[in-house]
Amino acid sequence: MIEVGGDRTIVSLFGRKFELIDISSTLSNRTSSFELNPHKIEYIDHSKGWEMLLQMGYPESVAQTLFPNRRAWAVEVVSLSTHSGTHVDAPYHYGPEMASGEKPLTIDKVPLSWCIGPGILFDMSHKTKREGITAKDLQSYLESIPCKLNPGTIALIRTDAYKYFCQQGYELLHPGLTKDATEFLVDSGVRMIGIDAWGLDRAFDVLMHDALEGRAQFWESHLLGLEKPYLQIEKLANLDKIPVPCNFWVVAFPFKIEGASAGWTRAVALVEVGGDGK
Repeated sequence: MIEVGGDRTIVSLFGRKFELIDISSTLSNRTSSFELNPHKIEYIDHSKGWEMLLQMGYPESVAQTLFPNRRAWAVEVVSLSTHSGTHVDAPYHYGPEMASGEKPLTIDKVPLSWCIGPGILFDMSHKTKREGITAKDLQSYLESIPCKLNPGTIALIRTDAYKYFCQQGYELLHPGLTKDATEFLVDSGVRMIGIDAWGLDRAFDVLMHDALEGRAQFWESHLLGLEKPYLQIEKLANLDKIPVPCNFWVVAFPFKIEGASAGWTRAVALVEVGGDGK
């Protein structure tokens, strides 16, 4: 059963009610001019769809019979990277070889069990870009909420950087995870980490400066995935709309692309109605 009221969508699953919260960003031509992973959406409207019918070789009399109003189908042609929009990174994205010498998992090979599970929302929106988010930050936050980090938990990192996705340069605004923060989550049994920012690591300019000064390894959180495999969801949105720090579920199944480093996803949080989620 599905109930829609106002801005809320409520579903009944297994005798319990959940509110669905869309935590995916929207792919739009409005941002294509400045995206580091460029994309383009070509819109073919219903009138053009009718013209396509003629281009397929059907006589106009046939097309007119099938669609008297000369309005057929609408189609969109999209050119994009697997890392455009809200997407899941597979370990193969991080490098060609695991520390063990094995080939990293591509997106079509990742376990689906890693892509659904109970969520914990880490509110790190107070952190500045240059601070980064450390293991101590995550541990301190866990101590302040009635939630336990268990194997299979999906960790969501809220930075509120998604609010700037429509602005050029947004990819340099977020406070990403340091290596020890990512390792803390993975060592706790987390196999999927999501963030409402361009990337999971700290912004490129900050991380590059630290790497050149010898204070950090460049792309340190990503590269950890070659030692301890895990998935990332990047470019999430609306994490500030999730009303509870835990007792909700996350679903983020990636599009199945053979041999690919990532796949697009429509990520959703399911917050139980009548519990802590209200």
